Amino acid sequence: MQNNYDPIARYYDVLSRLVYFRAQLRAQTDQLHLIPANSKILIAGGGTGWILEEISKIRPEGLEITYIEISEKMLQLSGKRDVKANHVTYIHAAAEDFKTSESYDVIITAFLFDNFSKDKISIVFDILNNTLREKGLWLFSDFYYTASEGKLWQKLMLKAMYFFFRCISKVETNTLINTEAMFQQHHYHQMQVKKYYSGFIKSIVYQKS
Repeated sequence: MQNNYDPIARYYDVLSRLVYFRAQLRAQTDQLHLIPANSKILIAGGGTGWILEEISKIRPEGLEITYIEISEKMLQLSGKRDVKANHVTYIHAAAEDFKTSESYDVIITAFLFDNFSKDKISIVFDILNNTLREKGLWLFSDFYYTASEGKLWQKLMLKAMYFFFRCISKVETNTLINTEAMFQQHHYHQMQVKKYYSGFIKSIVYQKS
């Protein structure tokens, strides 16, 4: 199965912090204070679920969270997290296969889109976009690189990262596709933009207009 992190689920967070220190963590947690009380939240590709505990520190009750993860082992780890009085529905599925009639106040995608080919990104984006209510928030974080602005070390790190994850997790792409144009085409407003790890990681809070 492509884009499945089962083989390294137990070690993923440690590996991430060995390479990127706390940059990936900060790129996600710096957004969480914007989550409204009593929200319905969709988390796509949540990994080991540590983000659930961070959310629950800020909003310890009143949240309804749908948690989608393709890796069964990561989903099992997520299910052991302390979510306080919030309600979490865990779904074992790929983001591109997710179907629902629900609508959400907040979507969270952290380092999700870097797994996909250009065609698959459009599919996943449309699925998630259709579930987000007007004025809803999309908390987005991912790697960021462009040939015109990027540095050599970033290019080399991307190549090494994709080589590793294609071997271990069968990641379907070897190219980072930036998604900002897609958000612009769908009239999202950037409420907050922050960069980490010398600009190699970017987090953006979008609002759907």
